[in-house]
Amino acid sequence: MEKLEQLYEGKAKKVYRTDDEKVYWIVYKDDATAFDGKKRGTIKGKSFYNNQISAIMFEYLEGFGIETHMVKLLDDVEMLVKAVEIIPVEVIARNIAAGSLAKRLGLPEGTVLAKPVLEFCYKSDELGDPMINEYHIDAMGYATKEEMASIKEQAWKINELMVDYFKKLDITLVDFKLEFGRYEGRVILADEISPDTCRFWDTKTDEKLDKDRFRRDLGKVEEAYHEVYTRVKG
Repeated sequence: MEKLEQLYEGKAKKVYRTDDEKVYWIVYKDDATAFDGKKRGTIKGKSFYNNQISAIMFEYLEGFGIETHMVKLLDDVEMLVKAVEIIPVEVIARNIAAGSLAKRLGLPEGTVLAKPVLEFCYKSDELGDPMINEYHIDAMGYATKEEMASIKEQAWKINELMVDYFKKLDITLVDFKLEFGRYEGRVILADEISPDTCRFWDTKTDEKLDKDRFRRDLGKVEEAYHEVYTRVKG
């Protein structure tokens, strides 16, 4: 497989074309951003941890019938993925009130929700990924009703599988973001699963083991990413 020209550079990854039109080459970055890019920095080793954790989680979910975009883990920070067309709808699965949900609803952070909640945001850095609902998605043509049905079904299953997975590692899965893409007529899981996209709390101490340590200037950011990787790697 040959890596060709760069197609896109996002906040966390670079995407390259390959000599196979059905495969992209992804390179993870140590760059870190928060608050819609207002805060910027570097998390040493983040590219390695996010690439490796994502690969392990994709393999885990594939074992339960969730198709992902991963083709092959190449090295520390690089991965081959299916050339999906990203659906511009970010899915947030919430099990515990934290971050923006706690602020919006006036809930103490850490409040366990009676049931998991799915939220949707329009994927747009320029607009700050605004929250939308299924009426917006349908009216704007971001995804069809059939695609949204598939996205929701997969998101619920992923949440159930990941809550159980991390519980065994003494990690509480507070909430997380998912992205999906179109590939050969199917809707499949894309992007990444990592401390960048998930809120992880130590089950025994409630210590934050995710990007919130960077957002909130809590320190020991690299150590948190390393801890999640260590537990996931086993």
